[in-house]
Amino acid sequence: MRNRAFEKQCTAEESRHTTATKPIRHTGLTLFALALGTFAIGTGEFGSNGIIQLFSSSLGVSIPVATYAITAYAFGVMFGSPAITILAARMNRRTLLLGLMVLFLIGNMLSAIAPNIAMLIVFRFITGCVQGAYFGAGAVVAAYVYGPGKGGKAFATVMGGLTIATIFGSPLGTFIGQSASWRVTYWTVVGVGVLATLALFAWLPRTDELRGGSVTSELGALRRVSVWLMVAVAALGISSIFAVYTFIGPFVTDAAHRSPSVIPFALAVFGLGMAAGNFLGGRVADRHESRGLTWGFGGVLVLLVVIGVAGSNLAVLMPALFGVGATMMFAIPTIQVRLTNAAPDAPTLMGALNLAALNLANSLGAIGGAFTLDAGWGTLSTVWAGLALTSAGLLLFAAVVLRAKPAPAVAEAVAAGAGV
Repeated sequence: MRNRAFEKQCTAEESRHTTATKPIRHTGLTLFALALGTFAIGTGEFGSNGIIQLFSSSLGVSIPVATYAITAYAFGVMFGSPAITILAARMNRRTLLLGLMVLFLIGNMLSAIAPNIAMLIVFRFITGCVQGAYFGAGAVVAAYVYGPGKGGKAFATVMGGLTIATIFGSPLGTFIGQSASWRVTYWTVVGVGVLATLALFAWLPRTDELRGGSVTSELGALRRVSVWLMVAVAALGISSIFAVYTFIGPFVTDAAHRSPSVIPFALAVFGLGMAAGNFLGGRVADRHESRGLTWGFGGVLVLLVVIGVAGSNLAVLMPALFGVGATMMFAIPTIQVRLTNAAPDAPTLMGALNLAALNLANSLGAIGGAFTLDAGWGTLSTVWAGLALTSAGLLLFAAVVLRAKPAPAVAEAVAAGAGV
């Protein structure tokens, strides 16, 4: 999902950590273990969206209230992940990844036994704290394992686990929840997480080359206005994908009046769109500074109108879901490349901040959709919240970001990197 956008991060980490001359054993198995971890994390994240109706009914709360659990996870990524990244800066990446997976297992086990919505919200927040920190640490290990010159390719392999989760993991989790219980969905995520933890323990390299380092210089990037502008563009613009994805279940059952058994297929269609958009958007992001974002945001705005007007027809809803996933993912690599370019001297923290921005979008999309539902505007009204948010993001990008000049510190960092 975040493949090519992290290439600069991987390259920077590669130069910092890849100093060993001995070949790395089990390269393929190590990358598989990392990808299995992102698959487990992605299945838990996106799978929660597919079972929102189930735990809403089970815990005796409305769907708008149930979305707070989705929002809590997003806040965990936004605030917990950067905090963990900073606090664990000096920790060996192998140790950090294993510790994060243990926290992931605990969070999902507690989610599976949550007695009420308040506790589920707390437990989803704890679980969300893992995501961004895992991706940042995974970038370091992937770049180290693949060796010089292949950092982007390595991280693309790892991030493939998250894309696969949107296509297979989330629909399967929804199916399990419908067939058994939403609690069983979380226990299934725990099972996958256990396998990932064992794989990481067995195949992650045991070496001091993966030791951590100081983040003092990276923290300085937080003073740059360009970084926060791109975070705002991402948070506003991408939110529409979650104003749709979070409510796919109600779209299918309440708007299109189809059986809940159709929901996993709708989630899979959306995931396929995301995979296609990510592949094409990554290529465009490498060649153009802004085209991927403007085309992606513009395309999703059109599709949101289509869903809002005619989404009650399943023949319209399904291709539109594919289109929303594809067009928004087409924009995301460009957003992330620009964010990383805004602070090329702070790659690790920017990796965590990338995920924080996306999950702020998750929160905004879920909150906006819940607001329209609470107002009684109808099941499909969530897309209008997404339309307003993405329009604001596109306007901010066009009116402010494109006209802003890079800070002197950024230019110096880029020049220094080119001279290495």
